[in-house]
Amino acid sequence: MTIEARTLHPGTAVGTPIRLTAPLSFWGGTDELGRIVDAHHPQCGEVLAGRVLVMESGRGSSSASSVLAEQIRAGAAPAAIILARPDSIIALGALVAHELYGLSTPVVVVEQAAYGELPADQPLQVSASPDHATISWPPHQ
Repeated sequence: MTIEARTLHPGTAVGTPIRLTAPLSFWGGTDELGRIVDAHHPQCGEVLAGRVLVMESGRGSSSASSVLAEQIRAGAAPAAIILARPDSIIALGALVAHELYGLSTPVVVVEQAAYGELPADQPLQVSASPDHATISWPPHQ
């Protein structure tokens, strides 16, 4: 299966998805290991590092971009981020990590209808070039 997406930041990654049921700010919402530490977040305690983060949008704070960039540098960030709505703060964090550290974490946006089709139980591959992005996974057997 494949879904088309829009690239906010290019890159390629594969990982086990984690779908958040509420927006998340990386600033104050996650720790240096990529764990959700916001006590009010429904997935508090879950680890995002190395996984494909699926969430409708981020939850603000312009400082979240610097936290995400540092997590990317430290290997504690999601492998890729899939959003239902564009989020310039998240895209900026990925861009800064690429410019400063040469590390690419894909950030893509899917249409709301396609967002609901993303599986939660199998690895997702995110391939994002500057002008085209896809999210793919093997069909259920």
